[in-house]
Amino acid sequence: MTSQILDVTKALIAKLQSLAPEQQQTLLDFAEFLAHKHPQPQAVQQRVPDLNRGEIWMSEDFNDPLPDEFWTGEE
Repeated sequence: MTSQILDVTKALIAKLQSLAPEQQQTLLDFAEFLAHKHPQPQAVQQRVPDLNRGEIWMSEDFNDPLPDEFWTGEE
């Protein structure tokens, strides 16, 4: 299966290189349309523990209730 994909890719590249720049742009636009219409599932990236340790902070009153002015929009 992989060799078949490589063969198709090589054939596409060869054909693409023989086209005029305007035709190449048309094919690129179409490829982007297809990619948008049929998105490929993204590989799930593993989280890295402690990647940004010390980069953020939380205020001491983070969990305190918000004042009524916040909800009413009054000052």
